[in-house]
Amino acid sequence: MSIKVIVLDIDGTLVNSKKEITEATLHRLIQLQQQGMFIALASGRPSEGMLPYAEKLELDKYDGYIIAHNGAQIIQVKTKKVVYSRSFPTEYLREICDCIKPYRVNISTNKGDTFIAAGNKNRFTTVEADVMKLPLKFVEDFPSYVTFETSKCILAGEPEDILKLERIISEQFKGRFDVYRSEPQFLELVPCGVDKGSSTERLLKILGCTRQECMTIGDSYNDVTMIEYAGIGVAMGNAPDDIKQQADFVTLTNDEDGAVFAIDKFVK
Repeated sequence: MSIKVIVLDIDGTLVNSKKEITEATLHRLIQLQQQGMFIALASGRPSEGMLPYAEKLELDKYDGYIIAHNGAQIIQVKTKKVVYSRSFPTEYLREICDCIKPYRVNISTNKGDTFIAAGNKNRFTTVEADVMKLPLKFVEDFPSYVTFETSKCILAGEPEDILKLERIISEQFKGRFDVYRSEPQFLELVPCGVDKGSSTERLLKILGCTRQECMTIGDSYNDVTMIEYAGIGVAMGNAPDDIKQQADFVTLTNDEDGAVFAIDKFVK
């Protein structure tokens, strides 16, 4: 069965190490859309940090989608309509903040195009905001400040602290929300049952396509569910070895146009 939908992660997959979409990748993805294929971007980023990439790929012109917040939102780029959304249970924020106090970790979420953060400042505090070119506001009392609806929270800190907290928080909050390590320095807290794989499935239902008609491409731990779900799940050459083991195919790195290499292998 031929591929009709391609879902790509952004960081480490769509973009190179300079956070750029290469001309080869841009040309190939636009060409595929001109031929009738659906393209979607799936990221832990908020939608505000994804739309510039979506618009560069002309997803607004060819009815593409973005899957934001690790799957908590699906947005049709052309209309900016949110076709699926889940909210993070903010009633647990006080307990989460107490849990992370002994660690070199901060907690953040976004409100529109602004990141709100609190906790122990570290060298990763501004990384997400800097990458997405969004302003960062540091507050004293995170649980009292975050009274608005949000899709997820991020813990950022030293990899050894994040690894410890992944185990602690997964056990302490089991059944209340889910936990994913997107990068060694980032731990993402999302509503139960939300991940890139389940939202890829929801998107395929919207498009009237099957999983056998879908290719997914990613490089990190929060990409595993969509790599495992798709008819063809691709891991980037720069992905950790344990992620590569979950994939149907391992392509070149993001600095070698690995996404295009995989597409050219499976899409005629």
